[in-house]
Amino acid sequence: MTELADIDGVVLVGAGNMGGAMLSGWVAGGLRREAITVIDPNPSNNIKSLLDKSGIRHAVAASDAIKAKILVLAVKPQVMYAVLDTVKPMIDDDTLVISVAAGKTLGYFEERLGALPIVRTIPNTPAMIGRGMIGAFGNDKVGAAGKAVADTLLAAVGKVEWVEKEADIDAVTAVSGSGPAYAFYLVECMAEAGRKLGLDPDLAMRLARGTVTGAGALLDASDDDAGTLRKNVTSPGGTTAAALEQLMAEDGLQPVFDRALEAARERSQELAG
Repeated sequence: MTELADIDGVVLVGAGNMGGAMLSGWVAGGLRREAITVIDPNPSNNIKSLLDKSGIRHAVAASDAIKAKILVLAVKPQVMYAVLDTVKPMIDDDTLVISVAAGKTLGYFEERLGALPIVRTIPNTPAMIGRGMIGAFGNDKVGAAGKAVADTLLAAVGKVEWVEKEADIDAVTAVSGSGPAYAFYLVECMAEAGRKLGLDPDLAMRLARGTVTGAGALLDASDDDAGTLRKNVTSPGGTTAAALEQLMAEDGLQPVFDRALEAARERSQELAG
């Protein structure tokens, strides 16, 4: 098992929301300060404070004076093409590249950086509080050791699921990468429905928000699956059953989610390149 304290030569390019979350997770998990270099021209005040407090090396731009054993790319997909040109002096044939950029395929990186060990990941925003769900896939050059290192770095901000083929990353994007937005929208819909039933809007929102976060915590803490937990709270002929009759109808929630996730997967495929 690879420990954070055993990892060396990490260069993090981009310390925004996701990169900053990973950096915080690494520091909290025991990655040595001398093992990290952060490259970001304009880190947030929180990240500046973390860098100053921890003594982690910070650079505003890539340089051939910085050598990466592990290169973590946490920049926006739309600027990745420009960033890749700048990082080339920092890598060699054995550098492990980990990307957290949506839509950028292994082929995209191999074409621009060469035949390196590369891991493509798709995290989600709960990673910012250490509760992320992260899908990952590596090319053939990653190997068991590289996968263990990538897994340890990613697990610092959540749970990691390795998929069997790269195409599955688009489905992971649809389910968990974009998934937090679905949960947030569910809260909005519940609160709006409560308002229409006559509740004060703020009260309806508090009820909806607390219900969804509480249910999520129960799901996380329970050994039962979601279907079992749903059945446990559903009394025959009761209020929950009446609501579920609508949500589980032939034209209810499932076909809506089927269409929504298919649209998300198709968009992820379109963005690849």
